[in-house]
Parts: sequence; C-alpha cells; structure tokens
Amino acid sequence: MSEFENSTEIRMDASNLYREETFTDNTVGTLRRITPVTPDGEVDDSRKVQFIGSTQVLTTAGPLPLSFEIDATTLSEAAVGFGEAAKEAFEKTMDELKEYQRQQASQIVVPKGGMDPSGGMGGLGGGGNIQMP
Repeated sequence: MSEFENSTEIRMDASNLYREETFTDNTVGTLRRITPVTPDGEVDDSRKVQFIGSTQVLTTAGPLPLSFEIDATTLSEAAVGFGEAAKEAFEKTMDELKEYQRQQASQIVVPKGGMDPSGGMGGLGGGGNIQMP
C-alpha cells in the first residue's frame, strides 16, 4: 500500500512551492518557467529557477511528445537553448527505445511443463525449450 493510501491527510509542502509560467511561439513548442516561491508567494532566491521545454517530433510511428529541462538562467537563454535541448532529448529517447526493443527481443520464455521423465514431450507439442507467447 502506498504512503498516500495510508495517509488520512493530504497536505502540500509549503516549503517547496513554485510558480509556473508558460511561454510559446505557437509554432515549435512551449517553455515553462518554474520559479521557486516562499509560502507567502514571494520569489525564493535560495532556489534555482527551472526552464522546461516541450514539443512534438513526428516519427513514422506518429507524434512523439518530448519534455526536457533547459540549462538557462533567463527566458531568452532558454529560448535560444530550446532547439539543442530538444535535439538531445530526442536522441536520448530514441536510444532508450532502441535499448528497450533490444531487451524485449532477447527475452527467452521457458515452457511451464518441460519434458516428462521418460523423455517424452509431456504433451507440450514441440521439442525445444523456447515458447512463443
């Protein structure tokens, strides 16, 4: 059971609040500026402002949504760095997909029954140890 299910009280962490602003060029993507704030809503200068980019890339399988952090300190720096950060996120995502496909292709499923002690097939209908799902 999760911590949420065991808890009878749902409470936000007032020491970890952020203000979110959204910017777009209505063409390529969206930038979100995540500004840390105090419980009173004032900017909290002790924590770093974050910039998150999001876009979609068209692939042969259809649109692939991407979301990525942009290393920047200002909105204009984030806008300039958007393209490179999107490219890196796309490459990382494609590498992860290829690794996932490789892992799936290399899985071997062993049959549940196996061979019977007399050397027969035990009614499994095939002589190998590989079972197709």
